[in-house]
Amino acid sequence: MRPARLLLSGLALAALFKAGASLGPGAVPQALALPFVRAAEAAGSADDPETAAATAQATAPEACPLPEAVLETVTQERGLLGERQQQLAAEAAELELAREQLEIEAARLETLRGDLEAQLDRIEAVHEGDVARLVNLYRAMKPDEAAAIMNELDLEVSVMVLGDMVERDAAPILAQLSPVRAQAISRIIFERGRMPGDQRLENIRIE
Repeated sequence: MRPARLLLSGLALAALFKAGASLGPGAVPQALALPFVRAAEAAGSADDPETAAATAQATAPEACPLPEAVLETVTQERGLLGERQQQLAAEAAELELAREQLEIEAARLETLRGDLEAQLDRIEAVHEGDVARLVNLYRAMKPDEAAAIMNELDLEVSVMVLGDMVERDAAPILAQLSPVRAQAISRIIFERGRMPGDQRLENIRIE
């Protein structure tokens, strides 16, 4: 087999050069002849295992070893990336815990607010009921009797009671009060209907 391959390769090469000679000098490029030369060399070494192995080893690309410094850098970067991922996971867990605690606290405050509003409503209802009873009590009295009590009564209570009475019930009682107290009650009733910044309650005499 080896002589036959060499013979075939030689004949092909000879034919190529013969054709090139008929065309003129330099007509056959070296690039065209090179495959035939390599084929002949391969045919000559195909039956020689040692030669074939040496040829394959010579033509095989050499592996480029990775420098140790690059390996060390990659290892360090991976370690830093892992630590950063763990840190981010811990921070995310802390944020989630804080969010849950805020939700619990918000729910507790909402419950307290509801309880407080309900208690204030009850207090307001009781207060309004008490004022209504006082108004009815003083309306049931004679004007001079009610005025005699209100002359000695706390000014705030007198204002509250007379302020919630209708005019036809409050006027006879107010007429029986002492002039100073009647003037003070009248002024307070007038000023409490105004805005807090516009109220003028200073220098009010009650005696």
